[in-house]
Amino acid sequence: MARYEKTITVVHCAKLNRELEALPRRPFPGPLGERIYNEISGQAWDMWQQQSTILINHYGLNLADPRSNDFLFEQMDEFFFGAGAQMPEDWTPPTAAPRKK
Repeated sequence: MARYEKTITVVHCAKLNRELEALPRRPFPGPLGERIYNEISGQAWDMWQQQSTILINHYGLNLADPRSNDFLFEQMDEFFFGAGAQMPEDWTPPTAAPRKK
């Protein structure tokens, strides 16, 4: 069995306001993708994935429509970098979803 070393890149996450593991690559090309790559952690990106699913379902967005994509990019920018986007200082991520009884 071979042993591998993996270097972990850390970023000071603008969303979670702490040092966390960085994204492995840019999520998409362009200035916003570059900014997210440099300033957002993988954990915050996972939070955005959940939020974007909620937005897509709530608004019935068609991702083939450029207007829907523009809307999602605006929401993404606000989610990560907008006023009040930073999580409270004492926030900790939930460990698991609550179980139904």
